[in-house]
Amino acid sequence: MSEYPGRAAELAIGWDVGGAHLKAALLRCGELVDVAQWPCPLWLGQHHLSQAISQARLRWPDVIEHARHGLTMTAEMVDLFPDRATGVAALVAQLARELTGSDAPAIERLAWYAGPAQASATWLASADAAAQWRRLASANYLATASLAAAALGEGVLVDIGSTTTDLIAFRGGGVLQLAMALGQGLDHGASLGDAGRLASGELVYQGVVRTPLIALAQRVPFAGHNVSVMNELFATSADVYRLTGELDETHDQQPTADGAPKTAAATRQRLARLLGRDAADARDEQWLALAGFWRERQLAELAQGLQRVVHASRLPAQAPLLAAGCGAFLVADLARDLGRPALSFSADVLGLAPGHALAGWAQVCAPAVAAALLLET
Repeated sequence: MSEYPGRAAELAIGWDVGGAHLKAALLRCGELVDVAQWPCPLWLGQHHLSQAISQARLRWPDVIEHARHGLTMTAEMVDLFPDRATGVAALVAQLARELTGSDAPAIERLAWYAGPAQASATWLASADAAAQWRRLASANYLATASLAAAALGEGVLVDIGSTTTDLIAFRGGGVLQLAMALGQGLDHGASLGDAGRLASGELVYQGVVRTPLIALAQRVPFAGHNVSVMNELFATSADVYRLTGELDETHDQQPTADGAPKTAAATRQRLARLLGRDAADARDEQWLALAGFWRERQLAELAQGLQRVVHASRLPAQAPLLAAGCGAFLVADLARDLGRPALSFSADVLGLAPGHALAGWAQVCAPAVAAALLLET
């Protein structure tokens, strides 16, 4: 017998289909009972998505066949697909088939998140999704922000993930889509997507796992000198936060830049290679200081986008920053520098105590959790 018996009306799964991870949140009778994430390097082929879904089936035996599914995505951006429209169509077709066994399941069984409506969420059936692909493409941030807006009224969602950061203002219980409101010289379709958010500052292409460190600085302080950095993919942001001890090892799911282990020694060696050195050339504390420099550089990049969003949204001074994502540990520093309170998606939106078994993963997989909960409203 399944651990989660019940009809589709009792079981709901929210999915966030990313280019590097598949995230999912399981509800039973409206209550969050499990959250998970699986590596999914989709740029290497759609079979990786199939493998991640197989892992979900192993974790939740006999559940997927009986559940309702609410989905959101960002994976249409991977370079496996020639363009975003093709990516949306391919993912919609694959997920409909693999989750329900049907090419065109009823919307009551499988629904695609298409953004907020007046008092709820807008969902599309698979049969309508390809034609309206712009509404689905990279819309996962809207699910999280809409849920946050309903719970808190006003603030800025700061969802720092493995690869990107979403900075989404909300006020009066609704999401402020600044890329549209500010008029960035983009056509309407572009302003709805990543292009508009990159222009407005709402999307910063920085994360705490996959960002190449060479994207953050060309020269760094080391051993009393200001030295140039090799323009090679020798190390990523995960190496920084692994050394500082801030990145939860269970959230560190991507391979290292050199394929070597994730030990402190191997991590120091990757940082050293950027400087044309070996880890043995300096003391451990010097490599930790270098990691601290990279941390400050990434914080500065995030702060720049955040300041643009805060200025454009004209939020009151007491409006909080809401932390989500595997890089949520950085939000306290950002909030301190802005003089604003810092809240937690898990605690302050979902009501999970800090020690709750699901709190950490619910924070990391916020869009999947939001999709599941919005499906139930």
